[in-house]
Amino acid sequence: MKRRTFIKDTALLVAAASTGSALKATERLNRPLRQAQGPEVETEGKEGKLIVSAPMLQNYAETSIGVAFAVSDLANGYVLIGEKPDLSDAKKVKCGGYRLTELSDKVSQVRITGLKPSTQYFYRIGADRIHYGGGYDMKITGNEEDPNIYGFTTAGKDAKAHFCVINDTHVRWNAIEPTIDKVVGLSPSCVIWNGDASNTQETIESQVGMFLDPQIGRKDYASGMPYLFCPGNHDSRGMANRHLEKVWMFRQPEERLSRDWDLGRNFAVRMGDVAMIGLDTAEDKLDTNPLFAGLFNSGEYRKAQVAWLKDVLKRKEIAKAPYLVAFCHIPLFDSDPTANPGDVAPADKDPRYKHDFAIWQRTCAQLWGPILDKAGCQLVITAHQHIYRYDAPAGDRHWAQIVGGGPDMDPAKEGRFPTVIEGEVKDRKLKITVHNILTGKVQDTFTFAPRKR
Repeated sequence: MKRRTFIKDTALLVAAASTGSALKATERLNRPLRQAQGPEVETEGKEGKLIVSAPMLQNYAETSIGVAFAVSDLANGYVLIGEKPDLSDAKKVKCGGYRLTELSDKVSQVRITGLKPSTQYFYRIGADRIHYGGGYDMKITGNEEDPNIYGFTTAGKDAKAHFCVINDTHVRWNAIEPTIDKVVGLSPSCVIWNGDASNTQETIESQVGMFLDPQIGRKDYASGMPYLFCPGNHDSRGMANRHLEKVWMFRQPEERLSRDWDLGRNFAVRMGDVAMIGLDTAEDKLDTNPLFAGLFNSGEYRKAQVAWLKDVLKRKEIAKAPYLVAFCHIPLFDSDPTANPGDVAPADKDPRYKHDFAIWQRTCAQLWGPILDKAGCQLVITAHQHIYRYDAPAGDRHWAQIVGGGPDMDPAKEGRFPTVIEGEVKDRKLKITVHNILTGKVQDTFTFAPRKR
């Protein structure tokens, strides 16, 4: 299949995206709000540069944010964060959880909680270089701080209701670069990466190369613009992707019920007049498919999200939002009778369907669709099929569905092009604009009225 050939070919490209080298000078997405005053911190020496990527804001939320960045040696990373642009009120938040900090020679992840909704914050990243010779032999041998101060605004009902969605980037830099450029120009409050950022990632270095040190000009594309992530089927394939949270973190356990600790990718975020719900459709093949040797448990994972979804839709800030938009990777509807619905046991093959993997997810539609309907969801934004499509509400499905395009930048492939799906509330209407990255033009626009509550 052409789609599979493309996936195999691009795996070679990913392997080349190693990030052991120093961060190259490049144009900045969000220019630093100010430069550090006084002499710069010593960062170059015989041991080389320690912080080797710009920071990435992960898991946009009302009272928390994640900051991740790449390091070249064993380090204890931290973030200085405050509400004043000069960081004179800054507090220091270290990587890791309550008991121990997280030592790593590849990625520092700092999860910052206790923030105020709809509030602008400023931050700087830093790291201590650590010598570790054993349980009683550890010491700081150097320190490095990024001289730049960055800024972001938390989510909340008073935040600007403006989002963008990208999807199925598959480490195709010729598509990712103009896609990110478009997002930068639109300047949304947050970006939803709606799955299949990966191909099959076997090393953490290749994951760092996708998210923290991408092969594009705008290295700090996510330093001031927070991201949310809805995984795709490819984002769990490969040994490294089985623990993608080492690069793109989960929320801290205290941010979700113990019942939901394994649902670290699900999100329910209020942004202005929009409530955003993130769901994970997981693999596009059944757990019984012998191709995966019983190493996936997607079926139970999808069911576990039902209780979570029911609970978050009752939260006051979510229930009272004028607009409810859900995001997931694999579509929850397809009108094509030959499109594999993802529940063909035991190995996804059936002569009625054109493909031996899920083109859409009937199981997820049955589990989540009625709940979203009851809550008044107006729109579900999906991906996976690599072809842009709009499905109007019909029958018992009261929500519309938009399927984002894929990574093809070849004009000869009719109907195939990357998209940036933009949503913004203006004059009490939710306007959705679909941007065609191949042509540089607007492909479609849709307008939604507030939901009836």
